[in-house]
Order: sequence, then C-alpha cells, then structure tokens
Amino acid sequence: MHWIDLVIFVVYMLAMLGVGVFFMRKNTGQEDYYVGGRSIGSWHIGLSVVATDVGGGFSIGLGGLGFMMGISGSWMLFTGLLGAWIAAVLLIPRVKSDPAFAKFFTFPQIIGYLYNSTTAKVAAIICFLGYLGFTASQLLAGAKLASGTFETLDLHTALLIMGAIAVVYTVMGGLKAVIYTDTVQWIILMLGLMFIGIPMAYRYVGGWQTIQETVPSEFFSFGNLTWQDLFNWAITIIPIWFVGMTLYQRIFAARDVKSAKKAWFIAGLFEWPIMAFMGVSLGLLARVAVEQGALDGFTTAMDPEMGLPVLLSQILPAGILGLMMSAYFSAVLSTADSCLMAASGNLTTDLLGNSKKPRTHRSEMRLSQLITFLIGVVAILLAWQMNEVLSLMLYSYAFMVSGLLVPVVAGLFFGKRNWKAAVTSMILGGSITAVLTFLDLEMPLGLDPNLYGLTASLIAFIAIDKIDTNVHPEIINKEYDKA
Repeated sequence: MHWIDLVIFVVYMLAMLGVGVFFMRKNTGQEDYYVGGRSIGSWHIGLSVVATDVGGGFSIGLGGLGFMMGISGSWMLFTGLLGAWIAAVLLIPRVKSDPAFAKFFTFPQIIGYLYNSTTAKVAAIICFLGYLGFTASQLLAGAKLASGTFETLDLHTALLIMGAIAVVYTVMGGLKAVIYTDTVQWIILMLGLMFIGIPMAYRYVGGWQTIQETVPSEFFSFGNLTWQDLFNWAITIIPIWFVGMTLYQRIFAARDVKSAKKAWFIAGLFEWPIMAFMGVSLGLLARVAVEQGALDGFTTAMDPEMGLPVLLSQILPAGILGLMMSAYFSAVLSTADSCLMAASGNLTTDLLGNSKKPRTHRSEMRLSQLITFLIGVVAILLAWQMNEVLSLMLYSYAFMVSGLLVPVVAGLFFGKRNWKAAVTSMILGGSITAVLTFLDLEMPLGLDPNLYGLTASLIAFIAIDKIDTNVHPEIINKEYDKA
C-alpha cells in the first residue's frame, strides 16, 4: 500500500475517534449513552440500521457468496428487507406507542415487563452471548480486510488494530456516536462501492463479454441456490428484526412511531436490492479475476471471503485504495460498534442494573464505559479463534432467534404472561441450536439447526402455558417495575 493510502486511512480512523470524544463530552447519562436521548430522526436511524445490519460482516460475507454462487447470493439480504418491513408494520407500532416501554433501554427490559425479572435476566444472557459473537465477527471481518490489503500485516495483528479502534471510540461516545458515525460511514461505503470499487473492478477484468466467458452461466442466474439456502437464511434473518437488541435501541432512540417506521422502510430498501447486488457483484468480479490468474497467489481453493479485499488491493491506484478501504472499514465499524453497545447495554442495564446503591450520572457513565471496554476485549479474543465471518454471524443470529422469538411474539402479540413457559422456551430453544451447531451435525433435509431450536422453543412454551395457568400479569409487572 502506498503511503498516500495509509495517510488517508489513518486520518479517517482518527476522525472516527474524534467523533467519540465529541459525544463523550455531550453525554449526560445512560439515556444519552444507550438510546441517544430518544430524539433522533428517520434518516439517521434508517442509515444506521442498514449500516449495522449489513455492515462489514455481511459486506465480506456477500463478497464470499458472490465468489461462490454469483448473483443468487443477493437473496440473503432479500430476507433482510422482508424482516425490516414486517417489523415496521407489526412490531414498531406495538413497542413505540406503548407508554410502558417509554423509559426502557434494552430488549430484555421488554421481556421482563411482559413476564418477570427472572425472564429478563435469561433474555439478557442470550442477547449478551449473541452480540458478543456478532461483535467478534465484525472485528474478524475488519481484520480480513486489513490483512488482505496490507501485505505485511498478518490477520491477528490486523485484528488487534481494528479491535482497538472500534472499542475505544464506542466506549467514549455511546449510541449517539454510533448512529451519527454510521450515517457518515454508510455514505462513504455507498459512494466507494458505486463510483470506485465496482467500476474499476469491472474494467480490470475486461468488461462484460470477458466476465461471461470466464465464469459459468449459473453465476448470472437467480436460481443458483437450493430451497434450503433460502429457507435457512429466512428463518434466521427475518426473525432477528423482532429480537435484535441493536434494533430495539434504535426504536427507542426514534422520535415517534412515524419516524421509526420510516427508518425501517429506508433500511429495508437499502439492504435489497442496493447493497445486496453491490456486494455479490464485487465478489463475482473477484472470482473472474481469480479464474484469469490476475490475483497474485490467490486461487479458488482459498478462503472466498478474502477474494474481495485481495482484488481491491491489487487493482486500485494509490489514493483510491485508501478511500476504498476506508469505505469498507466504515462498514465494519458501523456494525461492530452497535453490537458492542448492545452487549454492553445487556450487561449494564439488565444484569447489573439492580444495584440498591443509587449511582450518579457520572458513575453510571463510567460503569457503562468500563463494561463496554471489557466486552470489546473479550470479543477480540473470541475473534482470534475464528476463521469465517459469515458463519459466525449467522450462528449468533440463530442462537438469539431460537431463544427469544417465541416468548417475545407470545407476549407482545398474544398477551401471554407465563414466565415459566417463557424461561423454559428460551433455554431449550437456544441450547438446542447452540449444541447442534457446535456438534456440526448434518440436519434432516439440510435445514438449519435454528429450525429445530425454534420448534422446541414453541412446543415447550405452548405445553407449559397450558399446564401452568396460575399467572397474574398485573402482579408480575408490578414486581418487575419494583425490581
């Protein structure tokens, strides 16, 4: 990498840290730190949502899918559009218009209000573990970008650098820093992909005719996938819009129902088709370059997620490479910071928040920042042990969905209040998905372990709810409010 690229990259990273310092001075307590003062507009939230949801991990993952299967990989983010729009119609009016949720910071607080404090703690543990894994996946994505771009930089050193930047500016700035930097980062990424990355890669590989002659025709078909691929993406990604802590934080941060719904419609449209096609197209172009032997030392047998950063590092001229890498690192940071905030919010508010000793705003802030920092360190250590970005992301999503979807839907939309059913459902669903994933067993029909975890979660909830009918919602809610 030329020194000009390095200067551009360093200046960009320093600017992100500067945003963290700015909002550190403006934050007055947890209300600002975790939900941005509940006064942020539609476009900022919408761009922050899509930057968080797509982010660096899905950007790298989409590149890997484009490398392996072509444009059919874009269907993965179509499920994101469906999830966003369904949540806008069903979830946001239910959550945002209910005065009981007006002072909440986290998703487990909603679970606690619907059931009881024990249920909230179980939900918090599931959220915390899921977002810890998701944060690690983003840091790994950034490390892959860096090591694929800087020839002298190995993966683990890159991971330490990326992790340090993401953790430090998130610790300092809180959710306002996250949302406002997400807006800037998303614009940089979009402009970088549209006007730099895709056009230059397209010219580098020789144009449309050469592309058609180099890779199989199925790479240009929307049907180059199995129904299991689409089903597994759908059952993991659509429900995350109903249980994702980062998404609830942004619902809480929106001014009102109308602003939040508009933000979700904006996010869905940017996910698919815009980001989906740009991501898989770059991955497809990387595959063409590899087939032509144009990428030094890279073959189709190597990690497909590395094809994209290697392609960009070899085709972009000095100055432009720095801009493009800043765009991609923007995407990484925009997701890593949000997931880190989610895990921190779970631990601070839901698991440690019942301290009987009152805290000042200053002590609240210091505790929140310390916990955010420690979680970031653990996420870096977890990423150190992993190799594949997309798999780690989808595993984290699946664990949260199978553990949390049934209780939240039952409580919010069907008026269920059986805390024993909710706790059993969460533990059984999440555990089954985690165990089946860890054992890497081949599931019947090639379906995702998440399906079996969700099924067990639903059966457990229905069975216990029918057996144990001694539930008093008004007592449960009063007990949770008191706690």
